[in-house]
Amino acid sequence: MARPYSMDLRERVVAAVTQEGQSRNQAANRFGVAISTAVKWLERYETTGSVAPGQMGGHRPKTLSGDHAEWLRGRCRERAFTLRGLVKELADQRGLKVDYRSVWEFVHAEKLSFKKRR
Repeated sequence: MARPYSMDLRERVVAAVTQEGQSRNQAANRFGVAISTAVKWLERYETTGSVAPGQMGGHRPKTLSGDHAEWLRGRCRERAFTLRGLVKELADQRGLKVDYRSVWEFVHAEKLSFKKRR
């Protein structure tokens, strides 16, 4: 994953525009960054007063946890299911919008597979 530009570079670009009176294009060319980058840094500076980068990445908690997970475990054990069917049931009965992949990962982690028999 790419890293954010250094604070020093960000501050120099913003200072070139705000203190030295250069245009955003001139400052971007002078410091070797994209024009859109200089524009975004100045917008951030004007709105927040800082040029610090926002958070990159992070942990997102699983959607299928707590009461929803308990319901899904019980539902999988009581009768046959398909993953697409579970997605639809979660949306209709529980009001929880999840995608196919989330349900597959939950079912796979819980070892709740359903094998069809002829």
